[in-house]
Amino acid sequence: MVTPIHTLLSGKWSVLILRIVVLLCVFAASAGTTYASSVSGSNAPAPKEENPQDKVVYLSFDDGPGNHTREVLDILRKEQVLATFFVLGEQAERYPEMIRAVVEDGHALGNHTFNHNYEQLYSDFKVFWKQIKQTESVVERITGFRPNLVRAPGGTYGHFDKSYFDLLKLGGYTVMDWNVDSGDSKRKGVPAKEILRNATKVPAGARSVIVLMHDGGAHAETVKALPGIIKYYSDQGFRFETMKASDEPVQFRTDSNGKYKSRKAPSKEWIAENVQENSNLWLAGKKLKVEIGLAAATLKQGEFRVEDQRIMVPLRTFMKKFGGSARWNAETRTATAVWKDRTIHADSVSGDLTTKRSDQLNDRTTEGVVQSQGGTIWVPLRELMEHMGVTVDSLKANEKEWMVKASVPLAAANSMYLDKLI
Repeated sequence: MVTPIHTLLSGKWSVLILRIVVLLCVFAASAGTTYASSVSGSNAPAPKEENPQDKVVYLSFDDGPGNHTREVLDILRKEQVLATFFVLGEQAERYPEMIRAVVEDGHALGNHTFNHNYEQLYSDFKVFWKQIKQTESVVERITGFRPNLVRAPGGTYGHFDKSYFDLLKLGGYTVMDWNVDSGDSKRKGVPAKEILRNATKVPAGARSVIVLMHDGGAHAETVKALPGIIKYYSDQGFRFETMKASDEPVQFRTDSNGKYKSRKAPSKEWIAENVQENSNLWLAGKKLKVEIGLAAATLKQGEFRVEDQRIMVPLRTFMKKFGGSARWNAETRTATAVWKDRTIHADSVSGDLTTKRSDQLNDRTTEGVVQSQGGTIWVPLRELMEHMGVTVDSLKANEKEWMVKASVPLAAANSMYLDKLI
């Protein structure tokens, strides 16, 4: 007996057929989109529409570590907020335990020269360069890494000319000023209320805010104002981030009539011997191209590193490039990433990488592979991809890039779509 077609399309049969049709359409659309992205020369999946309401605030603290750094860290930990600390080399030598605490809590470190002396720093670029390298060496001895974020004491306006900007960029550094000044160093004893008022004066239409504050010297009032500053930006829907050297620089314009307009630029020989060689610390390596199934992304130098015959990647950056997310818990010092049906915990204290899946009882753990440096959680690429549930098929290299290809099991790919349909 032949079943009439209208009977097949009724009741539960119609629902089942509809789900199958929709599933096939989803796979077809996904394949078509990825192919279009590939042939157009894109190294990444078709981009999602950016949320026009997304707002980011970068809290930054200069001149430390100092008397109030510990109090600032306690508040940031309590509020589960990250910040960026631009440190002086002489202060880092005096308080190495504070530098370690900043890094251990997941914050970022930047270079604020060695002694903050304007007359020395801005009379000759070679002096500025020497102090950057001094502080860099101090931080490396304490933490094991070199920060390539730089903030000029007093800001760049009236201090930097084009040669300062160009030479630091050539040397592999990113210079960051600010667009919101808390005013906590305008004079002695600026009260907390005034600091709070200044620190929350967001430029009209700004969706990326860098707030200047200080944790060195006599800045007890800044500590008092900090909880209110955090509350304001949280209430206004800003998310808190740390600065990275790969971020778009925020820099003041140069002042052609500045006090230091008559100073001479370094010789070509000095630049070749010092600045160009220095850039090899960050810029001379290859790019890293990663393909996971039909998705692909490229990581530039600074977004990955190679050590002990392993490729290390920053967890947050990598997850974001492949449609996942990551958040930091300052209290437990653990980063938690979510990708598809998996939750991955990177514990910076124990070094363990642990994955949980909703359909499995037992966790997967890889011991002692997580690193925390400069406010960033780093994990080995191969181990991370295994925790993501993908299989590394090949690793190749040429003069320009590393290429890693991985595949997603078909059953896992199917389940991702079925979960959304059923």
